[in-house]
Amino acid sequence: MLDDEMIEDYEADEADEGIDDSDDDDADYEAPTIGQAVPVIIDASYTVTEEEAGLRIDKLASLVFTDFSRAQLQGWISDGSLLYNDSVQKPKIRVKVGDVIHLSTTLQQHSEDQPEDIDIEVVYEDDDVLVINKPVGMVVHPGAGNQTGTLVNALLYHYPQQHHLPRAGLVHRIDKDTSGLLLIGKTKPAQMALMDQLKDKSVYRHYQCVVAGDAASLLRHRRIDAPIGRHRSQRTKMTVMTAGREAVTHLLNVTALNGNYCLLDVGLETGRTHQIRVHLSHITYPIVGDRVYGGRRQLRAGLTEVQRQAISNFPRQALHAYTLGFVHPTTGEDVEVTTPIPEDMQQLMTVLSDGYDEE
Repeated sequence: MLDDEMIEDYEADEADEGIDDSDDDDADYEAPTIGQAVPVIIDASYTVTEEEAGLRIDKLASLVFTDFSRAQLQGWISDGSLLYNDSVQKPKIRVKVGDVIHLSTTLQQHSEDQPEDIDIEVVYEDDDVLVINKPVGMVVHPGAGNQTGTLVNALLYHYPQQHHLPRAGLVHRIDKDTSGLLLIGKTKPAQMALMDQLKDKSVYRHYQCVVAGDAASLLRHRRIDAPIGRHRSQRTKMTVMTAGREAVTHLLNVTALNGNYCLLDVGLETGRTHQIRVHLSHITYPIVGDRVYGGRRQLRAGLTEVQRQAISNFPRQALHAYTLGFVHPTTGEDVEVTTPIPEDMQQLMTVLSDGYDEE
């Protein structure tokens, strides 16, 4: 069910480190405690209209109960969870005006992931879509060594009706130590539509990062087109390689902080694991604070002792997902969400800019 970019995005961070809400059926649902199972009871009826007369039961059900696949609904018709005029019928039966279909089933939790009462910063929300600003240090989803404290655990607590969605509705991911915006589908149709947009590149993601490199040199790399694959010997790392998957990064804007450090505005054309970090390291201008791909190249000439300490002690890659744009899966309208650069990066930029007089 996941597109290639989402699958690729989900692979690596484990190493380092999308029920319709418009219904009121779950209005009194209480958030579960940690470790508690999260069953959701579905009990809904629908009466056939004149325009729908003649449709097969499974076709009508797929139009009415849009959060579920036609295959799921056909299974429920066969096992008696979805009744036609209070009786079990075959999926191919044609409905008539005034007939009633009734779905009664219990959805089991999608995975072993458990809900946790963890604060999340919501920057956009409607009936179908959620955008949150992920803080530094939060892993996106449970994995090896990170079974709790993740964004998925938080989503399952605050939005328990999303437990049946893959990864609680997540559409894409960012690294543990990258801050910024993440897109989440609140219903299955919304999640799938947004994942399709990610695949056909109609979702756009812009990042800001502080890098070791002068503006003139960086401007020669407006488009970085270099395939990325998993490192052959260091399996937690990604690297540029001929046999890798297509990866394209755009440097949209370059702002000098001093003679050897810049703030970049970066756009992703593809969504490979660690893509921005790998590409900037590949062109020899790594992100400040990137312990995996930066190394000693983060320290350039001409630094004051205060600046050198600020770079050496910066605890994470200075990378922030600040803009997210997509086509709303229900209304078709263009939506753009932004969030300010976080305070730790602002402080770093202030130190690096101190005393710099751009000519």
